[in-house]
Amino acid sequence: MNIGILHPGEMGISIAAAAIINGHHVYWLAEGRSNKTLMRAEKHELRKITSLAKLCENCDAIFSVCPPHAAEEVANSVMMAGFSGLYLDANAISPKRARTIGGKMETNGIDFVDGGIIGGPAWEPKGTCLFLSGIKAEHISSIFSHGPLETKVISDKVGKASALKMCYAAYSKGTTALLSAVLATAEWNEVRDELYQQWDQDEDGFSEKTNQRTKRVTAKAWRFEGEMMEIADTFDEAGLPNEFHKAAAKIYQRLNGFKHETQIPELKDVLKALLQ
Repeated sequence: MNIGILHPGEMGISIAAAAIINGHHVYWLAEGRSNKTLMRAEKHELRKITSLAKLCENCDAIFSVCPPHAAEEVANSVMMAGFSGLYLDANAISPKRARTIGGKMETNGIDFVDGGIIGGPAWEPKGTCLFLSGIKAEHISSIFSHGPLETKVISDKVGKASALKMCYAAYSKGTTALLSAVLATAEWNEVRDELYQQWDQDEDGFSEKTNQRTKRVTAKAWRFEGEMMEIADTFDEAGLPNEFHKAAAKIYQRLNGFKHETQIPELKDVLKALLQ
């Protein structure tokens, strides 16, 4: 099968590599992408193609793995380019947004599958799972029958995979934002050492774990900001208060400046950014 991927970032390239392991040809659109993305694609032997129209014409399936705020724009561009194959949206979007995109695609003769990735880039077995929902979900799952990426079809209804992703990230990434804000508030009040003592009394090593979570999240904060807003929309649709994750989005927004850092920053620099 010929597969197109939009776009091969750190997660996307691992999904592409998993498809290649299974004997598929993976194409990518090089136009407008960074040198880092180019090097990533060349390293894993993705096939370069020069226009979205040619990608859509040449590929049986297209995978969208992009920041959540761009998911709808990417989907619209694929529809406008005349694609008529199988489309996987594996982005961190609300179930409502997944249903909206899926409805438009079905109207345009495109088979749509909703995906939610839980875990980091899929390089090691049992570390990453792609949850799938939609009528053609089994078709996507069959693409990854071998290799490190696990897949689980959970429903034939679009939106279920995204809902699971949102609920999972609401806790995992939402609590990281909360802990980061707690550390910054303790720093401002000059009680961080005392807070550490109490935390470690409650749970041995908790303070260092929190420090590491706060520092490591900086590299992805620019992406998580949008994800928190998608989670807020998911809560709102369920009739629940959504202000917590809107606040979490603001926490991650304050860490956007670390996007291009190549090393994990010092905690003092992270706290300074949070207390801007």
